[in-house]
Amino acid sequence: MFMQPIDIFVYGWLMIAVLCAAYVAWDQFSGNPEPTVMKWGFVLITLYMGPIGLLLYIMADKEPEPGTHEAFVKPLWKQGVGSTVHCVAGDATGIILAAVVVAMIGLPMWLDLIIEYSAGFAFGLFIFQALFMRKMMGGSYMENVRKSFMPEFTSMNAMMAGMAPVMALLMMGRDMRAMWPGEPLFWAVMSIGICMGFATAYPVNIWLVSKAMKHGLMTVRDHSSSAEGHHHQDHDQGGTSSGSQHNGKKPTRAQLTAVAGFTCLMLIAGLSLPSVFVNLRLTAHQVGKLIMPPEMIMTPETSAETMRDMAAIDPRQSVYTAPPSAHGDQALQPEVVNGIKVFHLILETIRWNILNNKTVNAYAVNRQVPGPRIELEQGDHVQFIVTNKLPDSATLHWHGLIVPNEMDGATKVTQSPIAPGATYTYDYVVSQIGTYFYHSHDNPDRQQGLGLYGALIVHPSKNPENLSRLAAMKHLSDDAATAIAADSDEVKADYDYTILLQEWLNRDGLTYPAMPMEGGLPNYFTINGKAYPATDIIKLKLGSTIKIRFIGSHNNFVHPMHIHGGPFEVVARDGLTLTVGARFMADTINVAPGQRYDVVWTARKPGRWLVHCHIPHHMANNNQEQMGGGGLMMVLDVPDVNGQSLPMPPS
Repeated sequence: MFMQPIDIFVYGWLMIAVLCAAYVAWDQFSGNPEPTVMKWGFVLITLYMGPIGLLLYIMADKEPEPGTHEAFVKPLWKQGVGSTVHCVAGDATGIILAAVVVAMIGLPMWLDLIIEYSAGFAFGLFIFQALFMRKMMGGSYMENVRKSFMPEFTSMNAMMAGMAPVMALLMMGRDMRAMWPGEPLFWAVMSIGICMGFATAYPVNIWLVSKAMKHGLMTVRDHSSSAEGHHHQDHDQGGTSSGSQHNGKKPTRAQLTAVAGFTCLMLIAGLSLPSVFVNLRLTAHQVGKLIMPPEMIMTPETSAETMRDMAAIDPRQSVYTAPPSAHGDQALQPEVVNGIKVFHLILETIRWNILNNKTVNAYAVNRQVPGPRIELEQGDHVQFIVTNKLPDSATLHWHGLIVPNEMDGATKVTQSPIAPGATYTYDYVVSQIGTYFYHSHDNPDRQQGLGLYGALIVHPSKNPENLSRLAAMKHLSDDAATAIAADSDEVKADYDYTILLQEWLNRDGLTYPAMPMEGGLPNYFTINGKAYPATDIIKLKLGSTIKIRFIGSHNNFVHPMHIHGGPFEVVARDGLTLTVGARFMADTINVAPGQRYDVVWTARKPGRWLVHCHIPHHMANNNQEQMGGGGLMMVLDVPDVNGQSLPMPPS
């Protein structure tokens, strides 16, 4: 699945690498007069480096015409290519095997680099050099280990000096899928790292070949071949070899010490440089597969918890795609069991349309964003059975309600979070009336911002059972509870509409939790899970009233919510109905995160009257207007006395 634009190039590069390696394997084993170890070296290098490996093979080793290989590979730069190919093929194989194992085990990146170096050096020295080159070098296996140690040491140092910082910085950049071997990006980053390692090891290998310390490219032919050479036979089967080493003078002890020392400095710099920019204490288990927001500032102090909190939702975790016509804030009907209203809430990851052509990944309740609207009566005994199917733990908090402390939903303060796959039941009696909402209180900056919230409206009740519960809760007589309930009347209107605000960050098809920090600022804004022009159009009768319940279910900004067509009356705040003397007229009300305001607006004149945030950027979709606006904007449609809506102006 393509999650980012880079994935197109990643898959393309890996497929090309496999095809290139297949061609090199066919060409090497069907006719090129190289020893078997070098044939495999070029195959592996091409598999690791893709078209770059193919280019090196064709330009430096592929026999252009029969019988010309000896002369073709003679130049020192080609001999250096052969030496580097042999080094990198062995060392990189050890490095790749170690990288996979270490990632699966879950060791930190700093230890990963050390183990990769050790494994690469050991594989290159003991397998590719001392073992595979034994018959070419002559002598016993241990003698070959001794003779190969210093050339392999200097070459490996130079290679890892280039490879290590590239791997670490790319794996621990924005897209940390590169840390996990199961992701194609991991292999693409390994390929880039090997290309850089080849480049830094090449100068050292040219010097080693020139000093007769390493083999370069070789030509192996059958004794019976003619000058043109049509038959080939491996060296270890009795053939002859040429071009394996240049006849330069052995280096002095001072020269060898200087080169070895310099490559050690290169290695130290390559291994330590990433620690200046990234947190090398992190493991693939902690952050593998995470993708960070663009422009997020990550330093060596950035923890795994911070990264997990700000990372994009993995689209592959979505279990459901809601149709574009789906709406959130749909009233949820309870199941009544022994007088208790029971609501079932399921938390899942879904794909949700905030516009007809814009989909976000969201944490949803009952597959809608916002979650279902809960309508209760004062004195109701309620149970919320919450099943968590998210990849993260979660809780629900009943914002503004007076509930038993153990039902408050504060993670690790009043309850343990609901683990993925687990179920938890919240059980309490509702003692208040007014406008409230529920939302996640487990990493709410992430979970609430990604959709875990919904409206909770409590109406007055005349039900005797409810009044008895209220009396018991308040230690009052039934008559006193009835009197209190009589005074708890809410302000009525002809229409009742709830507005839940939210802010979203969506880039290149990925959804991140919007946060007021570097890289986290939102670019989409929604009313009840939709951005204008996909928001509702509320049709009203001329002269009628509508009660709008503004709910600050968002996380980041104070939104000055404004209604065109005349002022409204503020009748309740934070669930509490204002006394007649405390009510006031306004045309804009500031709705901060967590706040609620109930306002009553009168349809005084026919027309299409806007409800919107008065911050212009919040009336845009990714800073673009559609049909006159976007984001936090909706329409109250008031037809004239004949029931006709005003015509739309010409576009």
